[in-house]
Amino acid sequence: MCPQCGKTHLHIGCITPRPPVTTTLPTSDRLPDAMTITGIDSSGQSTGGNAMRPRDVAEAADVDAELRSLDTGVTSPPISVIPAAEPEVEPGSRARVWRALTWRDVLAILSFVAVSLYITAPLWLNLDHELRDDPQDQAFFEWMMAHGARVLTDGAYPFFSDRMNYPDGVNMMANTSVLAVSLPMTPITLLFGPHVAFNLFLTLALAITGTSWYLVLSRVFVTSRLAGWVGALFCTFAPSMVSHAGGHPNIVSQFLVPLIIWRCLALRAPGKAVRNGVILAALLIWQAFINLEILFMTAVGLGIFCAVMAISRRRPQRGEIRHFVRGLAVAAVLTLAVLAYPLTVQFFGPQSYHGLPQFVRNFGADLGSFVAYSTRSVAGNSVTAERLAQNPAEENAFFGWGLVILFLGLLVWMRRNVAVVAMGSIALLFAAMSLGPRIFLNGINTGVPGIWAVLHSVPVLNSAVPTRWAMAIAPVVGIVLAIGCQRAIDMARTQPSARGPVRVAMITAVAMALVPLVPTPVRSAPMAPVPEFVSLGHWKQYVDENHTVVALPLPNSDYPDPMRWTAYTGQDMRIAGAYALLPNQNPLDPTDRTALFSPPWRPTSGLMASIKQGNPTPEITDTRREMTLADLRYWKAGVIVLQPQTRGVEMMRAMTDLLGFEPTWQGGVWTWNVRALVDNPHSVLTGTEIS
Repeated sequence: MCPQCGKTHLHIGCITPRPPVTTTLPTSDRLPDAMTITGIDSSGQSTGGNAMRPRDVAEAADVDAELRSLDTGVTSPPISVIPAAEPEVEPGSRARVWRALTWRDVLAILSFVAVSLYITAPLWLNLDHELRDDPQDQAFFEWMMAHGARVLTDGAYPFFSDRMNYPDGVNMMANTSVLAVSLPMTPITLLFGPHVAFNLFLTLALAITGTSWYLVLSRVFVTSRLAGWVGALFCTFAPSMVSHAGGHPNIVSQFLVPLIIWRCLALRAPGKAVRNGVILAALLIWQAFINLEILFMTAVGLGIFCAVMAISRRRPQRGEIRHFVRGLAVAAVLTLAVLAYPLTVQFFGPQSYHGLPQFVRNFGADLGSFVAYSTRSVAGNSVTAERLAQNPAEENAFFGWGLVILFLGLLVWMRRNVAVVAMGSIALLFAAMSLGPRIFLNGINTGVPGIWAVLHSVPVLNSAVPTRWAMAIAPVVGIVLAIGCQRAIDMARTQPSARGPVRVAMITAVAMALVPLVPTPVRSAPMAPVPEFVSLGHWKQYVDENHTVVALPLPNSDYPDPMRWTAYTGQDMRIAGAYALLPNQNPLDPTDRTALFSPPWRPTSGLMASIKQGNPTPEITDTRREMTLADLRYWKAGVIVLQPQTRGVEMMRAMTDLLGFEPTWQGGVWTWNVRALVDNPHSVLTGTEIS
């Protein structure tokens, strides 16, 4: 029961009637979950006074009593970084989740679209280009876009496919199939092709993520649009995000993360366990079909944060924990019910694997990278970044000295706020986890074990890339940055004499931290065109539902082009080989099911890969011919295709010697028709009996 208004509700501070000269926001215009900064209305204007109750009353009933007092050294409105639980809505009133968009909001959203287009511009200006730093992942996701379209148009099974790596196939759930994106983007894929669909996927991933962060930060965590914009700008275009934009659109698609955080904190609302649980479950399920790794990191961070806040608020807010647990139980039951089957396929279905390769589990962030600048930052140095990261797409911890100092300074400045300290602790934990099993400093192995040395063999965790925990720090920094800007804005408004110095200090600190991190566009390079053999449908005379195309070399991380070919055909054309996460098939250790990035070795694929890498062609013997025929029958090859490329002549000579007949030039590729050879069980490729 509120001592001021006589109503029963949870609140950060009851807004009481004030004289006409004030600008206190009416109850009907307030956000149910808004992060309340007392004395400042939703438009960012001062109300002319503090709308909170006196401290002695607020400590007994205020939802955020333990968190709202910050030692500023001056008299300024208290600030809380935990959104208020949803208040009871009066009969006849309608609680609005989002404030109506103003021209400032539109400008903020357009800024995210503009920066996203700027980053991806090389792909749009040159549609015959591909990502230079990570072409294999672009080809992989183009294939996934085609898979999503095929699920809708042909009714294909969504969680497994034999369109590549025939006959073993690929487990879609274990390979980030991005079904939550590929399915709704099917019209784009069908109309413009998977290549354009990928470009749009990447661009929208950044733009919508920025918009989502801005709306949540400016509506839920702070009241200043400027503060929300600054925080959202970093969350969206942090160096790690720009780095992953070079090939991992599934990772930069984090538009659900701020919504999940918001709805998780909203579980504290009384009497709304079912509604809030259902909303959160829907978001969790949606995110699971975009990227489970991001969902897992978000869950870990939220779990730690909620546990800390539950302990700090257990006495003044006893009912919150009960409401939260009820809502969380609803969300957990619904999420597990929907994801039970897909997760079973992922972990126990065909072509499932148990953990990433050992060398990937050793990927850790270099300790020196936290204060360095990434390749794709204006202050970055590619030579330094290459020494501190595994590859350009995994520059996860490049925050720079300016931002590290600003972040630590904000933590010290707001150290009396439990929520801010909790977020700082989470950032520190994620940083420690990202260092991997062994700590490296400026490229040198210190020999000091990291905490990941204990965690990297734990089930589920053994499928995580340790360096990516540093990427999870960016949202924490963005939220703290928004809260810090909000506090500085409040001080400037409530203390006219300090307005100038505060504004100068805030602008200078933020500029020194963020300007060096301004992103540069992704790098692109011309891609090999889809040959006419594929685009004009010549492959159809060799391949049907019982035969495949075998490309030389077979598709892998060094040569993903055939995956783009089959995507171009709407996956009507099946191929042998793949670039995907597949289980190891070690005859010396049948229990070894760790993942590989390509199918298990076979004699013919291994021979062609060796030649492609520049090794000399070995002697072609009858034994090699027998193994080649066995491989072709295993793949159910209808035709062998060789696109002109580096070392193509050597591969053509080797295959001609293996088969005993010359290839045919057709549709821009060399082809060997092996369908009759494969279908005839009496055919041989040995000595004088070649037929």
